Order: sequence, then structure tokens, then C-alpha cells
Amino acid sequence: MTKKDCNYFSNPILPGFYPDPSICRVNDDYYLVTSSFTYFPGLPVFHSKDLVNWKQIGHALDRTTQLDLDELEQSQGIYAPTIRYNKGLFYIACTNVGKKGNFIITAEKPEGPWSEPYWLEDAPGIDPSLFFDDDGKVYFMGTYDAPDGTYYGDNEIWMRELDTAKMQLTGPRYGLWRGAMKNAVWPEGPHLYKINGYYYLMIAEGGTDYHHSVTIARSKNITGPYEGCRGNPILTHRHLGRKYPIANVGHADLVETQNGEWWMVALASRPYGGYYRNLGRETFLIPVIWEDGWPVVSPLSGKVEFTYERPKLPPDNPVEATVCDHFDSQKLDFIWNFVRTPRENFYSLTERPGYLRLKLRPVKITEEKNPSFVGRRQQHINFMAKAIMEFSPENENEAAGILLIQNNNYHMRFECTCFGEKNVIRLVVCNDGKENVIGQKEITKKRIHMVVKACGQDYSFYFGDDNQLWELAVNVDGRILSTDVAGGFIGTYVGMFASSNGHDSKNTADFDLFEYSGL
Repeated sequence: MTKKDCNYFSNPILPGFYPDPSICRVNDDYYLVTSSFTYFPGLPVFHSKDLVNWKQIGHALDRTTQLDLDELEQSQGIYAPTIRYNKGLFYIACTNVGKKGNFIITAEKPEGPWSEPYWLEDAPGIDPSLFFDDDGKVYFMGTYDAPDGTYYGDNEIWMRELDTAKMQLTGPRYGLWRGAMKNAVWPEGPHLYKINGYYYLMIAEGGTDYHHSVTIARSKNITGPYEGCRGNPILTHRHLGRKYPIANVGHADLVETQNGEWWMVALASRPYGGYYRNLGRETFLIPVIWEDGWPVVSPLSGKVEFTYERPKLPPDNPVEATVCDHFDSQKLDFIWNFVRTPRENFYSLTERPGYLRLKLRPVKITEEKNPSFVGRRQQHINFMAKAIMEFSPENENEAAGILLIQNNNYHMRFECTCFGEKNVIRLVVCNDGKENVIGQKEITKKRIHMVVKACGQDYSFYFGDDNQLWELAVNVDGRILSTDVAGGFIGTYVGMFASSNGHDSKNTADFDLFEYSGL
């Protein structure tokens, strides 16, 4: 790498399914959280010194008492958090969609432990945010249907004062803004800042798909009225066409460095193989300057770039990604998640040291329940995933292997099972709830290597032993793993699963390792 290369960074700064980023600075340290929807633990928390290299330091929702995701659709659950710091305490405001709604959690340290949720009454809608004013007052805001709304998506940003001692909303409710554009759809994701005597309200508009955008307004008074920026939207890619390699930019948060620079974190996606977004919505970093009292985002180009000059901050140590997990620890790495809240222990790292043991349970991957699945985000357009598994199915109901999942109706199961008296390995593609077997071969060994390679939207599957791999299915269309086919708001996960598919079982599947790397 040349000296010049070292002066630049590449987007996205958090590749893969890390949407709705929110950021705060405490002295020289930066903290960032993102949405997690129905994955447990929830709300990944990251730390950085330079805004470029981010290390996950925990999850804010890592206890079952904090996070109820039971029987939710995979695009419900934990939406759009906001992280802020005030007087020695970290705050996260968030929504559990499909359950109790809006809540706040607090922590003295960003890595946790975080408190149990403080559920807020009379706080409708989603995308909550917090603002700590310099007079000591604290405000809570969110988005909900406008009282006099006339069409779907006719929302308003609303605000009430927050009593942080009682964790209750108090005082009147103020409607702050309906959005910048005539007939604006889904004004949401509000964040409030006080800069040079003005209150700036930055929001997202247009929905989180192709027409997503960032807009901003300001007022001398916190309750308004708010004047929209003449340059709105201050960031969008909806005018660039669906062939542009970065899409649906929006839902942003601002941070000022200790050196006086301004930066924005925002979500965006990288479509590939057409307008398909298997990776979901990712976190990007964009420079900001101020002119005439308004922010100018990505000066000189006006759009999110893959490469920028680095912030003027001391370089942080690059984070070494976990490429191969041999399961030698007694705790799972932060990269691993479950689908929905685990109400029973279905995995073990200690029953057979050096292996991840998954218990076969009746829950099917196709059900909106918590299956025996341990997965991580797909973070690259081209990638390789490998597992070494030891498993002996006892009947045709039992299966274990690698799962690539967008949701319970759209996924690929690369699994070992049995068919009559024979053990087989097969690929099952579930498309809109309809299952098709694509490739099936007999196997004779208990210990098996399973490899998935993706080249764009072509996913290929191989199996074998320590010495050789054989093809099972090649160039399988991966577009069913895109939200553009499957619907919803999340990205693809890849990991290990085991199921007895509706029947009781005492069997287990042991995984010696799981390797994931970008190609």
C-alpha cells in the first residue's frame, strides 16, 4: 500500500446488514449502533478512534429479558436506534416493532451491561431519537401518522420532553415537521442537533428503498416552526438510476470530530446482478461541510463515493475480521446471531470442547420461531463459507448443515439428511415457501466438509472430506436472497443449523469450524 493509499478509506465502513446507523462521540472515542430486527443478541455496538476502523464491543440487547422477538416476522423487531451520551451515561432509544413499541436503555459503559428497557407510554410510531439541550432539558422524538394525514405515509416528526429520572414522557406533544417535499412519504429517522444557535432536524424521506433520501430543516426554537433547506434533499441517489452501484441512500446521523470536521453515517446498499440487494442495507461514511448555515454532503460530487480521504484523526488499528472460528472459546464471538429470542439452550461450546454442538429440535427453518441456527452476516458480493460438520441423521426428518437465509420463506439449506437407508447431502431452495431439491448425492462418512462459494448472484455448493471436494450444485441463482425478491428490510445471513423438522429428537450436529471470507 502506498502512502497515498493510506490517506484514503473505502466504503462501506460496516459491510453487510448494518442498517440505520447512529453515532455519538465521547471525547476522542466514537460509538455506533445499528438496527438488528429479529436477530438476537440485538443492537450491535461498535467503537472507533478514527471513524474508519470499527470494532464491535458488544450488543446492547444481549439478555432474553431485554429482547422479546418471539414469533415475529424477520423484518419486525428492533428498528432504527439512536445512541447518545450525557453526563456519564449512554442512552439508546429504539423500537421493538411487533411487541411493546418504543423504549430507552442506558449504560455507564458502551460495552454494557445495558439496563432493562424503559418502555414509554404514549410514544407511538417508530424511529425514536433523543436530544439533550444545553438548558438541561431532554427531548424524545419519533415519527408517526400525521393527525390530519390524508394518504399512506403521510407522517410527521413529533416531539415531547422526557423526564430522565422517571423515564417518562411529559408535557405537550409538538408536531415538528412533515418533510421537505410536497406529498412527502414516510418522513422518519429524525435526529436533532444544536449548532450555532439553530436547532437542525435531519430526517429520512421517501421510504428506505430506491427513493430514499436525507433532508434537513432548522429553527431558532426547538418546537419550531422548522424551515426546510432550499437544497433538500441534501443526499439521495434516486436520480442516478438503478444501475448505479450504490443505492437507497438515507437514514443518516451527523457527528463532529474533536478537530471540528463533520461526518455523516448513512445506510445504503450495493445492488449486484441487477437491482438485487442480498447484503441488505450497509453503513457508509460521508464527509460534510457547512455553507450558508446548511450542511453540504459529499462536497464536489453530491453523492456517496466508494473512496474518500480519511478523517483528520489518528489512525486506529485495523480490525481483524474473524475469518475462521474453531469454536475453542466458551463464548460465541460477537459476529454470531440467532433468529428470534432463544428460550431454550440449543447450542453448546463445552459439551465437546473445540466444537459448536447444535441440538436438533422440532422447529423448522420455515417457521416464525427460534430454530437451532447460529449465523453471521453475508458481507461480500463474492465470498466463501465453509463448515466441517460431524452428523449422523437417524431418520428422514433430521437435517443439519449450512443455511443461507433471507427469511423463513426465502432461503437455501445445504443439508445432510437420510433418504431410506442412505445418508445424503442435498441443496433445498425455498422460494416463496415452496421447496425444491437442487442436487442430491449419497454420502458415506459422518465427518463432511461443506463449502459455499458465491460469485455475484451465482452460488455454488461443494462437499467432500479432508482430501477432495465434489460439486453438488453450481451457479444456483442467489436472487431469492435479496430483499427485492423476498421483501422486508434485512440482509442475508449464512451459518449452521440443525432441525428434526416437527419431531422430537435427542440427536446433535457438531461443527469443528466455520470459515467465512470475501473473495
